[in-house]
Amino acid sequence: MAASSSAEQTQLHDMEEEEEGMEEREMESDEENRMRGENSDEEEDDSSDDEKENEAEIQRLEEQLSINAFDYNCHVDLIKLLKQEGELLRLRKARQKMSELFPLTEEIWLEWLKDEIRLTEEEPNREKVYELFEKAVTDYICPDIWLEFAQYSIGGMGLPGGMEKVRSIFERAVMAVGLHMTKGQAVWEAYREFENVILSTVQPPPGRVPSCEEQGCLNVQLERIHTLFRRQLAVPLMDMEATFAEYEEWSEQEVAETVMIQYRKALQQLAKCKPLEEALILAEPPKMAEYQAFIDFELKEGDPARIQIIYERALAENCLVPDMWTKYTTYLDRQLKFKELVLSSHERAVRNCPWTMGLWKSYLLALERYDADHATVSDVFEKALIAGFIQATDYVEIWQAFLDYLRRRVDFSKESSKELEELRGSFARSLEYMKQDVEERFGESGDASCIIMQIWARIEALHCKNIQKARELWDSILTKGNAKYANMWLEYYNLERSYGDNAHCRKALHRAVQCTSDYPEHVCEVLLTFERVEGSLEDWDVAVLKTETRLNRVNEQRAKAAVKEANHARQEEDRGDQRQKNKADKKGQKKGQKGPGAVLKRKATQDDHHNDWNNDSAPKRRRGARDGATEENMETEAGRNPPPGYKPGNKRAQQGSAAQSQNDEKPELRNDDCSVFISNLAYTLEEPEAKLRAQFESCGPVAQVRPVFATKGTFKGYGYVQFESAVSVAEALKLDRREVEGRPMFVSPCVDKKENPDFKIFKYNTTMERQKLFISGLPFSCTKEQLEEICKSHGTVKDLRLVTYRSGKPKGLAYVEFADVTQASQAVLKMDGMDIGENKICVAISNPPRRNMMDKPGFDRTDLMPRQVFGGRGRGRTQLSLIPRSLHRQSEPVSKVKNGTVDAAGESSAAGETKPLSNSDFARMLLSK
Repeated sequence: MAASSSAEQTQLHDMEEEEEGMEEREMESDEENRMRGENSDEEEDDSSDDEKENEAEIQRLEEQLSINAFDYNCHVDLIKLLKQEGELLRLRKARQKMSELFPLTEEIWLEWLKDEIRLTEEEPNREKVYELFEKAVTDYICPDIWLEFAQYSIGGMGLPGGMEKVRSIFERAVMAVGLHMTKGQAVWEAYREFENVILSTVQPPPGRVPSCEEQGCLNVQLERIHTLFRRQLAVPLMDMEATFAEYEEWSEQEVAETVMIQYRKALQQLAKCKPLEEALILAEPPKMAEYQAFIDFELKEGDPARIQIIYERALAENCLVPDMWTKYTTYLDRQLKFKELVLSSHERAVRNCPWTMGLWKSYLLALERYDADHATVSDVFEKALIAGFIQATDYVEIWQAFLDYLRRRVDFSKESSKELEELRGSFARSLEYMKQDVEERFGESGDASCIIMQIWARIEALHCKNIQKARELWDSILTKGNAKYANMWLEYYNLERSYGDNAHCRKALHRAVQCTSDYPEHVCEVLLTFERVEGSLEDWDVAVLKTETRLNRVNEQRAKAAVKEANHARQEEDRGDQRQKNKADKKGQKKGQKGPGAVLKRKATQDDHHNDWNNDSAPKRRRGARDGATEENMETEAGRNPPPGYKPGNKRAQQGSAAQSQNDEKPELRNDDCSVFISNLAYTLEEPEAKLRAQFESCGPVAQVRPVFATKGTFKGYGYVQFESAVSVAEALKLDRREVEGRPMFVSPCVDKKENPDFKIFKYNTTMERQKLFISGLPFSCTKEQLEEICKSHGTVKDLRLVTYRSGKPKGLAYVEFADVTQASQAVLKMDGMDIGENKICVAISNPPRRNMMDKPGFDRTDLMPRQVFGGRGRGRTQLSLIPRSLHRQSEPVSKVKNGTVDAAGESSAAGETKPLSNSDFARMLLSK
């Protein structure tokens, strides 16, 4: 009993512990479920916040696109967000809108196609996806899209006509991309795999003899596969040896000799193309040079299909390069001349580069060449007008192209027709468009010579026999600022001579004599010649009187202008002399302010060593073209002996003296034609002669290096390097701005400024440089390589220069020169406002400000405004003048003031100094009032 009681107690204890454990587990489970619920609530809150943020961003992007539908990046961002949110219907609409405006890239098309395939899996109608594939393959030549197209069509093979549809798509694929050396093989293999699957379905089971019908189907299918192998082996493709080995293994018979001949030819062609293909594989985008080399090679070979495929490959990677589209469409227009291919390529060109007028112009000509209907040509022209050209002259040219097309449609044998009225209406519309739209945007019409109006006037006179309308048009032309040009009057005179009468010819020439200002002699000669042929004696007398009067007046005006110019030049020369004189006086004053000890010491040195130190036959100083660094009398230059008794302060001075002694022994070695001037070096540069020699030894044999030292032996930061041959100078100039111990070294030609005072190594350009861009706002950390990498995606970069201070620190500015105007214009559109790092850059066509006065020799900035002299405490806060009004004088030119009074000769006193007015002078001036 005791044992059973003890067992029962133990059992009860175990049950109680188990119940307690279950309660604890239940509590833990409840706590865990509560925590999970809280976490899920938090996750739901976070996801809802993200959804709200994404929805707000989607709305913002949609609003931005409603304002500017041509914002490419905005389209891409919107599509990414909609795909992330799973908004499939809105995503489809966004993609459709983008595809209407732009050709889509291969990646965007593949994502869109895969999404549409998933959406239409449950729909029996597959035509929507087929239509989408048809649009995708027309944008660019993309092997991956063609493969996706063919694989999708295999899914509909069981439908009526499905087998034929699959084969037609595969045939189109190998025709489009089968010649692609690296990716074409995948299309061929997919095609053969499809036919092998069909072969397996028509083969009878093992052991059963096929019927005649089955044997016929089997033979046809085998012949299809044989044909595919033979076609592929005739095309030079990468790794085609493996394809040949596969064919040998698959074929039960020996390979035919004709196939072997085609295969060997393909191998030879592959050997020629392989280096070019490998260069493309190794090159970095945009690979323009590599593609151009490949295109040139194929053009020499002359195979149209291969030329087309290499152009298409280049355009797939460089779709925003107008020059490439221009070359491709020009080749198609002149060589292939297939209507569908030519017109589709022109359409793709203007969709990729709508800002390029030349592409639109070529498109209009191609449409007319292939007899496109009038509505299509007009629609393309209207699209060109809203494409956003970057120059006013582009609109003039596109209007001219369209008006030429309209003129060719008119039958001028009829007095009036619908086409003629349309032509006249288009001429009037073009003039209104230039006046309103183009002038409002560019500030100019782009047609200063009124070319469109001239063409209209000639059409009216020649074809329509309406000389009165032509005269009205020419009156309008001449009132638009063209009356002063002789060529405009002579053009009008020729029109009247051809289609008008003598009275109007004479009237035009008389007006031309009175108005022409550029070549009046020529107009007068034409008038006299006309009167010799057509006029009476009275007409001749009138013409002679008019021409003599006009030419006398012109000669008087020219004489006055010449005198004025000569006076101006003399004044400029006098000012230059005066400035030189003032500068010399200031130097004399500075020397006089030195302590008497220094003066006596220098005088004694000069007296003792006059022949050694102040010899007139000493070599003349030379200075560089860029810095114009001056050397004081107390400086020492390598190649010149210091005065006896001179003790250099340090080792560098001793080195300089030693070099000077050597060079002084051979003064005839100095040759500016073989020398370059080096400047902007650090003053702390150790052993400058050795380091400069090491820098320039790669340019050619160095005859001597002459660093310039001060009297204390310190390096002045500049010097001269002379080579044994003048050929080395060109190589040395290429080292300009090379960094030497943290500073850019300036290298320029060695020119004597006394003999060539106007010589400049860098001439400031004052005209618009349409191929060069000015970039501002760059981060200081941006390097030349980084900026060049960014600019390369927009065209061929010929030159790139980062603007720096003399210390080498960047200013955040750069100049980038492209290969042509079109690439530069494209880069402005794409790069302006771009973010580089944390900076937003500004990009514009380089248009330096004009330099009028500053470009003239002898110009001094102090001539622009009188110098203000302030006291020792600077300018006062109140800006009040304490001089009585009666003593105020209007400011006179500095060169005409002499000792407080005006000098009639306009020159300063001999001393070059202005004497201050005394109190008695002020009193006399006050009483005179």
